[in-house]
Amino acid sequence: MKSLVIGDIEVSIPIIQGGMGVGISLAGLASAVANMGAIGVVSSVGIGLVGNKPFKNYRETNINALQAELRKARSLTKGILGVNIMVAATNFADMVRVSIEEGMEIIFSGAGLPFDLPKYLDKNAKTKLVPIISSARAAKVLCEKWKNSYDYLPDAFVLEGPKAGGHLGFKANQIEDPDFQLEELLPQVVNAVKEFEIKYDKKIPVIAAGGIYTGEDILKFIKMGASGVQMGTRFVTTFECDASDEFKQLYINATEDDIRIIKSPVGMPGRSINNSFLEKVENHEKMPFNCAYHCIITCDYKTTDYCIAKALVNAQMGDMENGFAFAGKNASRVNKIISVRELIESLVEEYNQAEENDN
Repeated sequence: MKSLVIGDIEVSIPIIQGGMGVGISLAGLASAVANMGAIGVVSSVGIGLVGNKPFKNYRETNINALQAELRKARSLTKGILGVNIMVAATNFADMVRVSIEEGMEIIFSGAGLPFDLPKYLDKNAKTKLVPIISSARAAKVLCEKWKNSYDYLPDAFVLEGPKAGGHLGFKANQIEDPDFQLEELLPQVVNAVKEFEIKYDKKIPVIAAGGIYTGEDILKFIKMGASGVQMGTRFVTTFECDASDEFKQLYINATEDDIRIIKSPVGMPGRSINNSFLEKVENHEKMPFNCAYHCIITCDYKTTDYCIAKALVNAQMGDMENGFAFAGKNASRVNKIISVRELIESLVEEYNQAEENDN
């Protein structure tokens, strides 16, 4: 495999482990991935809720929890670590500041366009800024906005296609539309970014994401112009993943028919694994709750049937009766739990075999 270079960062394995919340990718998974020469990512979303610990101040609890998790991850690896931070999170600014203060190498930011992300960097910060986007237009808009406002260009982009798990940056009618598939979008984004690379003499890698499952898939997208890939679903069914055994087992038991699109309380479509909880939601069985934190800007917590943060925390801890699991389109293909080492080594082997077959 060709190494992935983002500014002055270089990793030998061009794989980024997707940041999965709530509490699915924490220090355990991120450090294991980083130790293999790829990029491990801690998800910041709802991190203060993990473990169902009581709290008095939502803001302070999340700041302290992220700080502690990043320090734990750093103690477990000398590899490259990133943090995934949702633009739509009400504590977005806090999570960005903590990540920079803790010296994290990369911030990945999606669920909205992070128009003001560069303003949090000071002259000594080495943190790279990588927006997660779903179109060439978004890439161009962010390049122009950041350059004009902050004299800064994105250090890379993650282009996430509609086969990803979790919240998707597409309208419901675009998810299966051939014109919006990753294979169509990637060349468009690479070409859009190339204009800024040439104009400002800065390399801006594009990382492909969403539905990438095998080493052969990785080779396919790299040959199409990607500098690397981001993978989430494959890392869930690893021993090191920070989710409960029940959460991982839901993936292993899932059939292709179980993978479905839901309408999330945050106003975006999302891909998940069907279960009894989601069936109750679909039947409009309201699960009353008091919102103690309003964690997502776009969540209409006064009218929604359930609290998505609480549901995801429940699932992370193994209470699938009161929660559900987000998952990528290919989640039904996993059939056993393996180590991060075994997963990455198998992906490298598949990649090399596919490359050899091409030649």
